Amino acid sequence: MNHFTWLLGIFGLTLISTCTSPKKSFKTLDYLYTISGKYTVAGQHNKEPNAIPDKWTNEIYRITGKYPGLWSGDFLFQEENIENRRIMIDEAKRQWENGAIINLMWHACNPAFDEPCGWDSVGIMSHLSDEQWNELITEGPLLNGSWKRRMDKVSVYLQELEDAGVEVLFRPLHEMNQGAFWWGGRKGPKGTAELYRITHDYFTITKGLNNLIWIWDMQDLSRDFADYNPGEGYWDVFGFDVYDKGYDPSWYADILKVVGNKPIAIGECAKLPSPGTLVSQPRWTFFMVWAELVVETNTTDEIKNTYKAPQVLTRDELPGWE
Repeated sequence: MNHFTWLLGIFGLTLISTCTSPKKSFKTLDYLYTISGKYTVAGQHNKEPNAIPDKWTNEIYRITGKYPGLWSGDFLFQEENIENRRIMIDEAKRQWENGAIINLMWHACNPAFDEPCGWDSVGIMSHLSDEQWNELITEGPLLNGSWKRRMDKVSVYLQELEDAGVEVLFRPLHEMNQGAFWWGGRKGPKGTAELYRITHDYFTITKGLNNLIWIWDMQDLSRDFADYNPGEGYWDVFGFDVYDKGYDPSWYADILKVVGNKPIAIGECAKLPSPGTLVSQPRWTFFMVWAELVVETNTTDEIKNTYKAPQVLTRDELPGWE
């Protein structure tokens, strides 16, 4: 029985409805299932600049003497960072070879505007009219084609990682309920969840990528998970971004009602989860602190205390992926 069939059995699903194509078995995903409820992998995001894609990972090592078990990068949107995607991808390969779990996200430019773009009203923080949104999620029109061309550029790098044997926790269109982003805040079957499904199918079916472990990601802004769920066959891990009161036990309880036995993770955070939080909420399979916020929001002692917690795994404690 392959991993996909096993998961279908757990959730009582069939190959009809939301599933798009059989998924291969992933060492990384299998490992997350193994540690769920027991251990949490320490993770660190590395954003701008892509010219230094290990900047904050190395800062963690400087503070704790340990490398995070999860390394995260971003395809990003500014001209200089798009030009340096090659450096970021090479770092992903190096981290994988050194035993890290690889996480990639993509702050994509709005397909109705130019690329590169900025963190502004014609970039990441822009908006689409309802008419434009319908054009985006409909096969054929200009905006739909524009989004596919954006995905084409990213897929080249993802294919390169697959060719190198690198598995990727992939987290596009993150924080679906965050209406400040051009892709977010659209509820219902034809909203953000539909764009996620289109993105998933383009990368996995049209482009034939087989190294992506898909993360469906929400933020601690609202509890309307059902309005953004793209469907069981479209995500492997549930990511939850904590920037407000997301460590409150009520959030954790609500998430467990939605995810079944699938792995859950703290997709982003500013404040590290405390050792006590990880004891009382043991199903977080990893946490990922956002770049510079790890030192802006946490004291040195807090960083060390979380990294020293017996249930927290660093890179040297992972099994390796060869």
